[in-house]
Amino acid sequence: MKKALLFCILLPALSAQAQKDLVKYVKPIIGTQKMGHTYPGATVPFGSVQLSPDTDTLSYELNGKYNGDVYKYCAGYKYEDKSIVGFSHTHFSGTGHSDLGDFLVMPTQGVLKMNPGTADVPGSGFRSSYSHANETAEAGYYKVKLDDHKIQAELTASKRVGMHRYTFPKSDQSHIILDLMSGIYNYDDKTVWTYVRVVNDTLLTGYRQTNGWARTRTVYFAMTFSKPFKSYGQKNYDKKQVYSGFWRKFDQNNNFPEIAGKRIRMHFDFDTDEQEQVKVKFALSPVSQANALENMSSEVPGWDFDRVKKQAQTDWNKELNKIDIAAAEDDKVNFYTAMYHAFINPTTYGDVNGQYKGLDQNVHQANGFTNYTTFSLWDTYRALHPFFNLIQPSRNNDMVKSMLAHYDQSALKMLPIWSHYANENWCMSGYHSVSVVADAIIKGVYDGDVQKALEACIATANHRNYEGIGKYIDLGYIPAESSGTSVSNTLEYAYDDWCIAQIAKKLNNQAVYEEYMKRSGNWKNVYDDRIGFMRPKLANGAFKKEFDVMSTHGQGFIEGNSWNYSFFVPHDPESLMNKMGGKQKFAAKIDSLFNMHLPDVFFAETEDITREGIIGGYVHGNEPAHHVAYLYNWADQPWKTQERVRKILKMQYKPTPDGLGGNDDCGQMSAWYMFSSLGFYPVSPGSADYALGSPAVKSAVLQLEAGNTFTIEAINQSDKNIYVQKVLLNGVLISNNVLKHADILKGGKLTFYMSSKPSKLGK
Repeated sequence: MKKALLFCILLPALSAQAQKDLVKYVKPIIGTQKMGHTYPGATVPFGSVQLSPDTDTLSYELNGKYNGDVYKYCAGYKYEDKSIVGFSHTHFSGTGHSDLGDFLVMPTQGVLKMNPGTADVPGSGFRSSYSHANETAEAGYYKVKLDDHKIQAELTASKRVGMHRYTFPKSDQSHIILDLMSGIYNYDDKTVWTYVRVVNDTLLTGYRQTNGWARTRTVYFAMTFSKPFKSYGQKNYDKKQVYSGFWRKFDQNNNFPEIAGKRIRMHFDFDTDEQEQVKVKFALSPVSQANALENMSSEVPGWDFDRVKKQAQTDWNKELNKIDIAAAEDDKVNFYTAMYHAFINPTTYGDVNGQYKGLDQNVHQANGFTNYTTFSLWDTYRALHPFFNLIQPSRNNDMVKSMLAHYDQSALKMLPIWSHYANENWCMSGYHSVSVVADAIIKGVYDGDVQKALEACIATANHRNYEGIGKYIDLGYIPAESSGTSVSNTLEYAYDDWCIAQIAKKLNNQAVYEEYMKRSGNWKNVYDDRIGFMRPKLANGAFKKEFDVMSTHGQGFIEGNSWNYSFFVPHDPESLMNKMGGKQKFAAKIDSLFNMHLPDVFFAETEDITREGIIGGYVHGNEPAHHVAYLYNWADQPWKTQERVRKILKMQYKPTPDGLGGNDDCGQMSAWYMFSSLGFYPVSPGSADYALGSPAVKSAVLQLEAGNTFTIEAINQSDKNIYVQKVLLNGVLISNNVLKHADILKGGKLTFYMSSKPSKLGK
């Protein structure tokens, strides 16, 4: 693996003179159409802290059932809301389910209020109304005027520390609220336990344990103020306990230094002069209070807020400068916002000393790698991790090592499915960490033990009691009686099996290669030749009679219908095309997907998709068909790929607060945008090939970690000139619409010649 090591050499940081200020193009409040599943807060690339405003406190539960409105608050922030309840330190970016929202802090002044109040009457609690006119959101920085309290709030962050700067009016009733019971997707019993120790009049430490999407999640903290508080206290909202011990001897509500319970809010009181600034540093740790203090002293030792903000934005500029594009202004905003979103997750999960909490809930030491969490793999295997293999290979190498550490610590001996904060939450289908591992190995990014990685992939793929794998192994498909997502699971397992075969091929393990190549053909078992669609199959081998190719619900698929999933054979488009009747019929069927009308009834109950996220019957806002526009290349009609890609780029990504046609899903939507804007896309991660499309940039320079640069130029590119006449790689014609990863790594120049008229290029 010596060759792989070459790709891990860090590119020297660009000088201040050479580095462009690309942060100015980032508009981090871009969210989902009709929703707001990204957040406008302060974070650094891949940081542990995502310090951001939360705009309401809706409960996950309402009258004993799921409260559908809570879905609007997956990121804590909803652009349409008129008030802010506070600023919490952990958030997901663009997910369709949620957790986190830890340690909400809110500055107030006037009569002390310990409840958040309601959105229709903000003054009934500590929340405050605000205006977007007085709100600034930048990479690494957030500012807002809290109108009801006449306080200006500013936020910035380092990797593990959030920093607040609050400018107060003159008052002898200024307060900072610490809400230890607030959270995202919250409910009364979500907080298992909370502990706070007030060390002195400027410092407190503690922890919070929750039971939510992550079943057993403990976050430790250290909080310090730039000014001593004059008094403090708590309000405990715990239900009456049968036994509460002998702590009742003390008045625990006022100025008591050791607090514990399930539902606690604290207040810290100050006298402030006009325009006086009170600053807060809030450090997180997955391991201990002591480590949280060490993280704070290491990363933010002083009180210079502007220095921390400048460093955060310098860090963002360093990352954003890895790709320098020339494009129209709106396209630049879209591109660098997408790059910003892509570099939020996965998140660093470990302390400055390298310690982290593992899946076994024990403390581990990350030796030779940075440990990461927040793996939304059903989404991100498609384009985000392949994008990292190109632009962030060292980080992706560490992410793969984090996945393998997860496997080692797993009681079930499985690679991650969807994991965060030392927990596996088992969300979505497939075992797509296998895809991420394979793609990193095939592209020479992973520098660890490949044989061990293969063994972990095989063990995961053979865990018979997980979501139909046993039936899949025995029958070659998952029977409809066994699972409501029998077809999509079968298709995704078949693709993952192909990925395993690629690792085996790399290791010259012919037996494993042949076994998993055979399994990778299992998609054929749920393809109904009579109707030309993927379809649920019963245990007796007959296809299910009641079936609707348009419906998403109850048809054997997750987040998609048969129209979208019937093209999900990314590892073998040639065979799928033959199944569908050859090149002409294959292309015509893709045409039908993009040109049909999908009636509202078929997505009316889908939370994360609206009409704006759909083109014909193609649902870009969900991921299963993200590769489909590129399949025209296999049918010798690349001009249709070019046409579809450019339409998706224009329709599904806009530089507005509701500018995404679906959840960003921890960067997958953004990675699709960047790849497609550059003119190529990884149709089948685990392969070293990219499919060519139509670049939306006029030019781009990719700074590669090994020190090479790869330049893309689109001659005559415009909104009208979307068709590619020819493509040259270092002056040599590409005739098969394929760009190889190795050719990018060598550096050089890819030149697209654009026109307003389709070309028969590649036929």
